[in-house]
Amino acid sequence: MRHFVRHLRRVALLGCILGGAASAALAQAYPNKPIKLIVPFAPGGFTDVVARILGQKLSVSLGQPFVIENKAGAGSTIGTDFVAKAAPDGYTLVMVSTTHVISPAIYPKLPYDPIKSFTPVGKLVDSAYVLMVNPKVPVNSVADYIALAKAQPDKIHYASSGNGSSQHLMGGMFASMTGTKLIHVPYKGSSGAASDLVAGIVESSFAGVPNAMAQVPAGRLKALAVTTAKRIPQLPDVPTMQEAGVPGYEASVWLGLLAPVGTPKEIVARLNAEIAKVMNSPETKKELYAAGVESDISSPEALGALMNREMERWGKVIKDAGITMQ
Repeated sequence: MRHFVRHLRRVALLGCILGGAASAALAQAYPNKPIKLIVPFAPGGFTDVVARILGQKLSVSLGQPFVIENKAGAGSTIGTDFVAKAAPDGYTLVMVSTTHVISPAIYPKLPYDPIKSFTPVGKLVDSAYVLMVNPKVPVNSVADYIALAKAQPDKIHYASSGNGSSQHLMGGMFASMTGTKLIHVPYKGSSGAASDLVAGIVESSFAGVPNAMAQVPAGRLKALAVTTAKRIPQLPDVPTMQEAGVPGYEASVWLGLLAPVGTPKEIVARLNAEIAKVMNSPETKKELYAAGVESDISSPEALGALMNREMERWGKVIKDAGITMQ
């Protein structure tokens, strides 16, 4: 009996050794072919820009191409669903934004579970958005904008990159907190929304920082406030929404990387380590600054916890503000 027990222990020990060796070998061998990085938004938005920065850096770091594919539509759910149904081998990833955890409250019949269908790889960046207006709109502050919206209910429009987008919710939350009635105009991507804002077809938008950096100094748009609790270095003279007279208003957009559920933890760990290395380099930080975002790398576990918190928070915002798909 003792011999049998010792034999079992040896077998178990050998299994652990072999299992550890196999795990190490798996991580070492990965990747051995191109990796597909899905961006569930149209080209030109800040998610797309960050994906291309990250993809280029990881292609060099890992020695395999990162192929960026834009699969936009239905508030990012089309591209995200594609990855949810992909093989969990580390060769199909998706870059998600805050929209990922907004979707359940907007689309009640999602074909995937935003949490359970994915393996978090890590958070990547944070970014403010900016309330901007066309110069033809006779306002120079958030207080002016609120007064105009109240004087002309249902006459002031705000553009977004689509129904269920972060821009949509930021505008809806603003209207709810200020008692204004704004008309949401969803576009198929941020580029169309930005173009029509400059052209004066829509009066306002909660737009990305790069758009503000390009248009405000040239006088093509006016920046009224940033959505974050602190001012941002790219636009130091633009007040926060709270400074501008909307107490308690705070919103930012984060980006994270997800893999299909079941992706081996060794591959996830390898990706997370490489991402931290390339995203924290001075060169990458300079590119991210120009893109209007700030690097904020996290562990897979921290991203998972963030998604759960944000899903609860934005679900409450949507309910309390009465935000709909219109």
